[in-house]
Amino acid sequence: MTKKNKQLADTVYLILAALFIASLVASNLIFQKFFYWEPFGWYRFEISVGILPYPITFLITDILSEIYGKKKANQVVIAGIFASFFSMIIIIIADFAPAIDSSPVNDEVFHQVFGVSPLAVFASMIAYLFAQFIDIRIFHFWKKQTNGKHLWLRNNFSTFASQFMDTFTVLFLLCSFHILPWTIFTSLLISGFLFKVLIAALDTPVLYGIVFLFRRRFHLGVGQEILD
Repeated sequence: MTKKNKQLADTVYLILAALFIASLVASNLIFQKFFYWEPFGWYRFEISVGILPYPITFLITDILSEIYGKKKANQVVIAGIFASFFSMIIIIIADFAPAIDSSPVNDEVFHQVFGVSPLAVFASMIAYLFAQFIDIRIFHFWKKQTNGKHLWLRNNFSTFASQFMDTFTVLFLLCSFHILPWTIFTSLLISGFLFKVLIAALDTPVLYGIVFLFRRRFHLGVGQEILD
């Protein structure tokens, strides 16, 4: 690889890592708002807005796994963990800091919105650890089994398994911490998992397009990684 291509590859890697971390941290901060979505009236999804950035993180780890390799993908996952815990510390400090009388957001409102975020971040991180490492491991298992072919197979198989683990674990912990009531556990589990599966299926063409552009730009063969 030429020096120019190496610099470009490093820059793209940093951009993808930044998008991954931003999506992860944002999902932990906005999770308390829930909404519903009824595509064509087929099914009513009742899900947290925190789920919206999450498919982006799995798409990015699949791109990194395919193009940069397992080690680079795992590095971004670990960086996301540190970023999330660091954001949790900032939130705790901000929650304890007393608001002045003229503050547009008083202590009560701030605590109501962000007060449970540390517990949410902890629950999310446990689920995230299981899900992302499972996603990367399964992705590379199928990549090896198929000799780098059938990208759709490893993309969807890895994401389906990891997304169920993520959804189940985070909801179980949030209900255990009494942040969410157990009465909505099953409905949120089904809605959250089906939503993630749907998005994972829809993002497969996007993954193919991005991988195609990477392979053409960096002259990579099928299954070949930048560090090969």
